[in-house]
Amino acid sequence: MTSPDADPSRPDRPGSPSAGPLISTAVTAELLRGALELEAGGRGVIPHRLPAWARAQGADGQLLMAESQPSGVRLAFRTRATAVELDVVPTKLAYVGAPARPDGVFDLLVDGVLTGQATVPAGDVITIDMASGTAETTPGPVGTARFAGLSDADKDIEIWLPHREAVELVALRTDAPVTALPDRGRRTWLHHGSSISHGSDAASPSTTWPAVAAAAGGVELTNLGFGGSALLDPFTARAMRDTPADLISVKIGINVVNHDLMRLRAFVPAVHGFLDTIRDGHPATPLLVVSPILCPIHEYTPGPCAMDFGRIAEGQLSFRATGDPAEVAAGKLTLSVIRDALARIVAQRAAEDPNIHYLDGRELYGEPDADAYPLPDLLHPDAATHRLIGERFAVRAFAPDGPLSPKATPGEA
Repeated sequence: MTSPDADPSRPDRPGSPSAGPLISTAVTAELLRGALELEAGGRGVIPHRLPAWARAQGADGQLLMAESQPSGVRLAFRTRATAVELDVVPTKLAYVGAPARPDGVFDLLVDGVLTGQATVPAGDVITIDMASGTAETTPGPVGTARFAGLSDADKDIEIWLPHREAVELVALRTDAPVTALPDRGRRTWLHHGSSISHGSDAASPSTTWPAVAAAAGGVELTNLGFGGSALLDPFTARAMRDTPADLISVKIGINVVNHDLMRLRAFVPAVHGFLDTIRDGHPATPLLVVSPILCPIHEYTPGPCAMDFGRIAEGQLSFRATGDPAEVAAGKLTLSVIRDALARIVAQRAAEDPNIHYLDGRELYGEPDADAYPLPDLLHPDAATHRLIGERFAVRAFAPDGPLSPKATPGEA
């Protein structure tokens, strides 16, 4: 799997932290977890969280941006290396008039423990003007995430890629050979959700709430959380149908409301259809349907949701609900309406499907939490709240008596 650089006797490149020659290893699917597909790019390979056929059917700019951001995707290998370098081209987002976004973080986990972090200021930049609906891309150079000073013992290495920056992987270099991380017998968890599951406002990729929950539950995560794009798309359900998984969860609701996408008459059969498609490939896999966490602006007020440009002018990103609560009677959706509908749907299906379960999202973040953990932009949880939600999900879902516990998995004791 490994091959030496063109000149195996060369010293490290200037500024490299390693003391000896580095070995180049091709970045292949064998070394990646959490991606459904790898695309050949102009300089390397690009991990995707939806396959090409699904991207073609969902050719929406927001979805394509979200699925290309590798939330939950990580390189995973075993090595004695004391130094690791990863050449990448991140794609950064900048919004006209909004505060600058920090560079994405690369998390280094050694034997499951967060050991180092790196950022790569270089890369391409997409500048988005929300007022005009335009975007402009400025190409940038390759940058390097470097980690050094590691022990020379055999160890499991994971490099979690930034959850809010698309990343083209150009080169992996180490000062010792690497092999793909062996199967540790952990169950695989496939999760789908919105920007909150994607990781908006989490501190780093291994601290999004799904990553926190996966670590606590001892499961391997594939995160199909797509910012602004958890919209019951049939192609997403088919991608989940075709992805191997021991455990599945879907978090449904907030994007349907803030896009003002459909009315209650369409929502109920759309949920059934989404779940039916997943069941076509996973007929008996434990399946947890999770309703939205508390979001006060949309609890009783329908969408659409819009940026609050008045607060943006003051340097604060914020959102507001613009719908009319009086229209709920005509079928417009709010989070309270969606929770009631999801609870009824799951109860109906559970009569014939003993492996489907429901979790009210307010058990993860609810009214008692709003004062201690306010949503900074009125829509997304902050870093501390991501950890809180992840820990609570692990207790409710992966605990011995939870719906995604080992005893709930078909075929296991």
